Amino acid sequence: MSQAIDVKDDRRYTKDHEWALKKDGELLVGISAFAVDQLGDITLVNWSISPGERVSVGQVFGTIESVKTLSDLFAPVAGTVTKLNAALEAAPERVNEDCWGEGWMVSIQPDDPAAAEGLLNPAAYREHIASLEH
Repeated sequence: MSQAIDVKDDRRYTKDHEWALKKDGELLVGISAFAVDQLGDITLVNWSISPGERVSVGQVFGTIESVKTLSDLFAPVAGTVTKLNAALEAAPERVNEDCWGEGWMVSIQPDDPAAAEGLLNPAAYREHIASLEH
């Protein structure tokens, strides 16, 4: 891949290409531009959890389907799901259009407020995706 993939400096990442952004004491979770690039046109976002349910680190909380593949979505931290982005049910293409904003997936109230600090920082995530491209 010749162009650099966008990585936002205001959030943390998982090796599975989820991002976590601290917002009002919670973590908004979505998928990175690298993941969107790999998936192609997204056709369906499906959750296997509901608000109020607990997730553990690495737990599958849903799936994302594209014209190319079906992928699991993994919780980056342990905590309680507070919101799902219901707009994605009717408009999954929002993930393609704005994976960093309107295309967020879930909001989690982490058990440990510092849990996101254990995720990859932007520099480490850039190194991770660079290693996948070679």
